[in-house]
Amino acid sequence: MEHSPADALLAALGPRLRRLRVRRGMTLAGLAEGTGISRSTLSRLETGGRRPDLELLLRLARFHRVALDELVGTREPAEPLTALDPRRVGRRTALPLTSRPGAPSAWKVIIPVTLNEPDLRVHAGHVWLHVLSGRLRLVLGSDDLVLASGETAHFDTRMPHWFGSTGRRPVEILSLSGHRDEHVRARAGRR
Repeated sequence: MEHSPADALLAALGPRLRRLRVRRGMTLAGLAEGTGISRSTLSRLETGGRRPDLELLLRLARFHRVALDELVGTREPAEPLTALDPRRVGRRTALPLTSRPGAPSAWKVIIPVTLNEPDLRVHAGHVWLHVLSGRLRLVLGSDDLVLASGETAHFDTRMPHWFGSTGRRPVEILSLSGHRDEHVRARAGRR
């Protein structure tokens, strides 16, 4: 049976996750508390009994303060992201979660309550948004949507779009963006 490069990355992920946790002197229970991921899920990830999805990988990368590509082993460890450099992007505050320039890039974005009037934009690429807290207003073409905490959206940025607050409170999101020819492949299913 032939194994894909992804299989090799996934096989090495469990031991890498365990090393990160042990290096920080954490128990599975402590990591579960810090990430909001159940202890049993973390244990199965470390032993290879469960394949991670994008949401789990983003939560673990953010907690350990490492770039996503470093966490999954597609890049050698670089200087740790111990001091995230927040940036102002318009009225939004964006914290980079990847240290490599270019795409794809991952960001934690904080959107103020005052950013609630749509100003639709168009550009080449793809965006995945995951709401961490608050309620995100997302306008895609003629659709005006509200996403709650825990919900995710993906869209081609060639479609007129805008996202911001519903006007009630600030919103925190994870944003993963890439060029038009880059794709995130999500797989679900049992092993």
